Amino acid sequence: MLVQLNGKGVELAAAITNIRELLASYQLQEKIVIVERNGEIIDRTRYEETPVAAGDRIEIVHFVGGG
Repeated sequence: MLVQLNGKGVELAAAITNIRELLASYQLQEKIVIVERNGEIIDRTRYEETPVAAGDRIEIVHFVGGG
C-alpha cells in the first residue's frame, strides 16, 4: 500500500496494518515519537487500534537526545 510518510511516497508491506506495526517496521520506539495521521495527532495508547490505509498522510516526529 502506498502512503505519504513525512512528505514522501512510501510503499508499505501488506503486513503493516496499524501505527504500532508501522513504527516497529522502522524500529522506532513508541516512547520517543509523535505520530500524526491525516492531520490528527495519534495518542500513543491508540497506536495499535489506529489503522494505516492506502493514501494516508503520516508524519512521524522522532526525538533525539543530545546537546
